[in-house]
Amino acid sequence: MGNRTPLYDQHVALGARMVDFGGWDMPVNYGSQIEEHHKVRQAAGVFDVSHMTVVDVEGPGVKTFLRRLLSNDIAKMKQPGRALYGCMLDEQGGVIDDLITYWRAEDRYRLVVNAATRDKDLAWIRARADEAEGVTVSEQADTTMLAVQGPKARERVAGLLPEAHREAALAIKPFGCGDFDDIFLARTGYTGEDGFEMVLPADDVVSFWQGLMEADVAPIGLGARDTLRLEAGLNLYGTDMDESVTPLESGLGWTVAWEPEDRDFIGRKALAAKKAGGVAWKFVGLILEGRGVLRSHQAVVCDGGEGEVTSGSYSPTLERSIGLARVPKNCGETVEVEIRKRRVPAKVVKPPFVRQGEIKVTV
Repeated sequence: MGNRTPLYDQHVALGARMVDFGGWDMPVNYGSQIEEHHKVRQAAGVFDVSHMTVVDVEGPGVKTFLRRLLSNDIAKMKQPGRALYGCMLDEQGGVIDDLITYWRAEDRYRLVVNAATRDKDLAWIRARADEAEGVTVSEQADTTMLAVQGPKARERVAGLLPEAHREAALAIKPFGCGDFDDIFLARTGYTGEDGFEMVLPADDVVSFWQGLMEADVAPIGLGARDTLRLEAGLNLYGTDMDESVTPLESGLGWTVAWEPEDRDFIGRKALAAKKAGGVAWKFVGLILEGRGVLRSHQAVVCDGGEGEVTSGSYSPTLERSIGLARVPKNCGETVEVEIRKRRVPAKVVKPPFVRQGEIKVTV
């Protein structure tokens, strides 16, 4: 038996197929991954993401600390109530994790890091905090996380909040956040749809979950979460990037803040050297044009050499197989993917494939 979130019994009662996910017993689907995928694109669905790790970083030295810890610059955020996506790098520029930083108050920030990287992330953050001044790091183990996504998600969540908070919650802008008594809301998601990510006390999550079910928000498993994020062109840690590659080779160069020049974030020197020498790879989207399904580690062949699919699956929205791939920089608009000892043609596109229900690529 693995770790269980407070919603485990709810998932089982709803008929979920439970699987091991990084040491956690999590729902992969509640009967049909395809139907769950479409429910999020068309209305609203809720994911139990309580296996992820919530870390609060606070104190008078926190801003200086985070500007050193992260390759993106939290100084881009001009006022509390904003969020910023970026990477935490090692000294060689390898990606320790990708994460979102939420600015809650002048000297209070919240980080949400991946479940599978919890131990190494906490060890790294705490070690760097020990080297800094005026910073405290605390994991919020008594909280849970839900992600409610879809075009009708925000209005259905707002209907479950105390009336005094509804208007302010609906006023949160994209990549904004706010505290509403014990509930933390952020308009950040992982599906390409609008919605809220929520952090709430573990003792309250079952009743809130049941309220979402009564408000016609569908339970969604991790299977649909993966196809939704792939259609949205969003990276998955452990497949699309890890410590063996830098953001420059993972389609995440836009998250590296080079200005101001004197901000010495961890990994900067290694990234600058790689950039100066020329990055040999580019990160692209693929649409398979023949039969088969794109999967991680399949070889991608083009005139410029050979790369690999980093993640792939069947897209319920496009009704095609799609993927993300790291390929030689001089690859053109078409490639071939090796699937079961045969080469299948694929079109190279720029992600996202789907954003807010709209197909963004030419099929």
